[in-house]
Amino acid sequence: MMVGDGTEKVKAEQLCKELGIEEKVIFFGNSSEIDQILSYSDLFLLPSETESFGLAALEAMAWSVPVISSNSGGLPEVNFDGISGYLSNVGDVDSMAENALKILTDDATLAKFRESALEIAQQFDIKKILPLYEALYHEAIYNSK
Repeated sequence: MMVGDGTEKVKAEQLCKELGIEEKVIFFGNSSEIDQILSYSDLFLLPSETESFGLAALEAMAWSVPVISSNSGGLPEVNFDGISGYLSNVGDVDSMAENALKILTDDATLAKFRESALEIAQQFDIKKILPLYEALYHEAIYNSK
């Protein structure tokens, strides 16, 4: 499954045709049903050049989907290399492919990464994060008086 309409979509579709796998790959384009797509996913690939926080990675992890992502921006804050998935240098597609195979070629490994992805995502649950923000704002207000 490929979701999104990035600049490389046409190239990816062409490559699938050249490899003879176009019947095995679904190109969704942009979708508002990401939760349904993630619930059927084994792996989430996020090869961003820049990413401020990594919300898309975190959403995948909340569905127990391991993440293969670039080591850029805020992604290392949510995707822990070798635990919830793997981080690769921007543009290092070979490393991303190798890391994807590390996770997907063994059911026990996939299960371990799925469990870890969910555990890490739960650390960012709003019930845990909101009180931290509130405390920070209260401290800022108190110290400004």
